[in-house]
Amino acid sequence: MSEETTRASQDLDSRENTMRPSDSWKPASSLPQPSPRDGFEHRWIRTSMLGQADNTNVSQKMREGWVPVKATEYPEIDFIPEVGGRYPDNIEYGGLLLCRIPKEQLDKRNEYYNEMAVNQMNAVDNSFLREEDPRMPLYKENSSRTTFGRR
Repeated sequence: MSEETTRASQDLDSRENTMRPSDSWKPASSLPQPSPRDGFEHRWIRTSMLGQADNTNVSQKMREGWVPVKATEYPEIDFIPEVGGRYPDNIEYGGLLLCRIPKEQLDKRNEYYNEMAVNQMNAVDNSFLREEDPRMPLYKENSSRTTFGRR
């Protein structure tokens, strides 16, 4: 074989010729995600479960500040309105309704729940440590040392 034939066959087997195209197929997400809007967060709210309406969940989320989005405001989301759906002008998939809330309101909500969690942990710690007796401590900082060789 000549040197030119070897080089030609190597060129045909180059990495670029064996690479897969970067736009490979992926399965569709079960719920489409809206394009981000400045100042808003989006979430899918459960409207029904196992075919039964979940009015309690919907009303709780609405009181928290979540507002159903209009389908006309999100043209990038292709959807078919659910037959017999309670929200015909909104985006609803399989018992889930797309809603949004202003980021400031969501931050205040998250701050409230974080503070509540901290207060609950403090209450548990205080209740636990109140039972402590110096003769039999319930909580004790442990420290250990590892030494090598002789002392």
